[in-house]
Amino acid sequence: MRFRRPRTKRAVLSLAGGVVVIAVGGFAFIYFVLFPTSSPKPFGLAATKTATPVSSGAPLAGRWEIATGSEAGYRVREKLGFLPAESDAVGRTSEITGSATLTESKGKVTVTGASFVVAVSTLKSNEAMRDQHIQTIGLQSATYPKATFTLSSPMRLPAGARSGKVFDDSVTGVFDIHGTSRRLTVPLQMQLTSSGLQAVGSLTFPWSEFGMTAPSVGGFVNVSSTATMEFDLHLART
Repeated sequence: MRFRRPRTKRAVLSLAGGVVVIAVGGFAFIYFVLFPTSSPKPFGLAATKTATPVSSGAPLAGRWEIATGSEAGYRVREKLGFLPAESDAVGRTSEITGSATLTESKGKVTVTGASFVVAVSTLKSNEAMRDQHIQTIGLQSATYPKATFTLSSPMRLPAGARSGKVFDDSVTGVFDIHGTSRRLTVPLQMQLTSSGLQAVGSLTFPWSEFGMTAPSVGGFVNVSSTATMEFDLHLART
């Protein structure tokens, strides 16, 4: 019996090692199958993109409301254990309401007011399991179903905005996410055409900025210490 114990011990260790390998392999399979590595590209407007310009006589002042094509959502880097994921986890929704108010004086166009509401409880990614988890961890969208933005400083559009060319700008306002409000400035890409106004932007921040904790699923699937909010807003004059 004394000669069999080492073999027995080695067998137990080998079995335990095999279980660990299978478990890790199983989690890797779940991660890379249920959480695929492909993800939507960030929103953006090509710098060379042009469209039908706005005629000089067309009125711009007035109320502009959210139109079809608008989307908003999140982008985070996922990790399996200590290994970085090969792509981002992205969730988006088109459930957005709100409007902007434009004024025009001596050819100068200014956005004097804007307020938008995103129904984050309707965010969808490429995996239902992930969508279920953010209801209760991280964003906790079941508890905080809406995220809002309210413009706090007027934004003047550049002189050539009517040309239909894409231009860079920035907007300052109050973001309310996860029940926490922060006044922040976000860079934008914008385009004003005969069919409407489009604004694309993103904001990357530490989870703690809005009172959130980076989500972790069983210690095997974690996300990076920052999250990105991104949006593509289409507005039409009413």
